[in-house]
Amino acid sequence: MAIKVGVLGASGRMGSEVCKAVCNDPETTLVAAIDEMKIGQDATNSNIRITDDLSNIEGADVVVDFTTANSARKNLPAIAEMGIHAVVGTTGLAETDIEKLKGVFTNSNCVIASNFAISAVLMMRFSEMAAPHFDNVEIIEYHHNSKIDAPSGTALSTAERIGASSKSWNQSSTVDLAFDGARGGITEDGISIHSVRMEGMVAHQDVIFGTEGQTLTIRQDSYDRSSFMPGVLIAVKGIEDYPGVTLGLEKFLHL
Repeated sequence: MAIKVGVLGASGRMGSEVCKAVCNDPETTLVAAIDEMKIGQDATNSNIRITDDLSNIEGADVVVDFTTANSARKNLPAIAEMGIHAVVGTTGLAETDIEKLKGVFTNSNCVIASNFAISAVLMMRFSEMAAPHFDNVEIIEYHHNSKIDAPSGTALSTAERIGASSKSWNQSSTVDLAFDGARGGITEDGISIHSVRMEGMVAHQDVIFGTEGQTLTIRQDSYDRSSFMPGVLIAVKGIEDYPGVTLGLEKFLHL
């Protein structure tokens, strides 16, 4: 029997791709499309009408959320109360938000991932593995110029995992800055993150490691939002096996 899926943010860039992917996969079926925009129109590749009524997700097995942090804070507890699993790609959720979600997802499960591209998940894992062997690291993330947050959730997750893997980083001696931010933003672990916002880009990231006489660059590119869909579908199909709240897609990929 096909997994019944609802999509929040169904008319957005990511949400419309999710609708298409769900409709194209024989193991999933789209049963609800929720968004405050384009109400009454059909969701991509389906005859499901977009609505702003969250109650329409009742009966879904899994809900995929690609909205905003404010919307997710309101919608995810309601989804948990309905006993529906949630796959969350919305960024900007704080640690306090995640702790609250751990308290409400007791009868259903939730996975929250900063990036569903399998190549990006591997990039973060490889960066974590490389970190203890180098003295310096910097992250450069590139996104389309309509992205409202910086750094990206992927860059923050990468920095957090690198910082957990190694705390020993040689700091740059550069102190004469022509303007604030010339060296990027610096995390508590001393990792510089640079955010590029550029028309024509989708989602890309370089993690550059250095030590005496050598550097290592780990790069990931998503040229199209379809790159995120295999990971989303893996989460939709596997979420029943991971109780509570899971952070990241690594467990689903057995990393």
